Amino acid sequence: MNNRMNRLLTLLAVVCIFNFNGISQETGEDDLGAWYMLFTTNKVSEKLSIHAEVQARYYETFGNFNQLLLRGGLNYHISDNAMATLGYGNITTDTNFGDVDGEENIAENRIYQQFVLRNSVGKFKFSHRYRIEQRFIDHPITGNDTQHRARYFLRVTYPINDDWFLTAYDEVFINLQEPIFGQNRLYAALGYNVSSNLAIQAGYLKNHFTGRNFDRLQLGVFLKTDLRKKTDSSDW
Repeated sequence: MNNRMNRLLTLLAVVCIFNFNGISQETGEDDLGAWYMLFTTNKVSEKLSIHAEVQARYYETFGNFNQLLLRGGLNYHISDNAMATLGYGNITTDTNFGDVDGEENIAENRIYQQFVLRNSVGKFKFSHRYRIEQRFIDHPITGNDTQHRARYFLRVTYPINDDWFLTAYDEVFINLQEPIFGQNRLYAALGYNVSSNLAIQAGYLKNHFTGRNFDRLQLGVFLKTDLRKKTDSSDW
């Protein structure tokens, strides 16, 4: 009887440990998440524009909050093909796939500097973005931390016709402290030019971290506005 009882207790303990590990390691990798995004560029002078964006990111397609990203910046247009930006971002992140009672999200304030270069080869349009970030992170468990990161973004766009286009990008994140590799994002999408100042994109993102991969649908809206007093109708 004692042997049977000991075996039963051992079996129950193994099952409990297995289930606990399964729950604690649930990251949402097997679920198709979604990012819903709005990007705006608002011209204020010949050389200056204001960038503003909102991104709502979810572990699942229509729910299970992961991250809210609010970002703005002041752009200086060096030429038609070169631009420098100084900006700020506020990011709220829920790192748990499931609901956790009493959980607090990670809050981050971020300052960034970036430089963008554009060029064309035939019908293909390329965009290179070099970004440095200073990240001020408030973690509910580990406390405050300051981290620095470099990012390189390469986008290629191919116009199918005046309205439709294909676009793809790859972006690598390099930490300026250990661990060096942060993440890599590989993206492809179909886009539609609603007008000269409004475009939409629907695509797929593979977001790779060390030992983890996430699949995300993306729906993006890209809007340009001109806040200057109208003096001509030239396209900027």
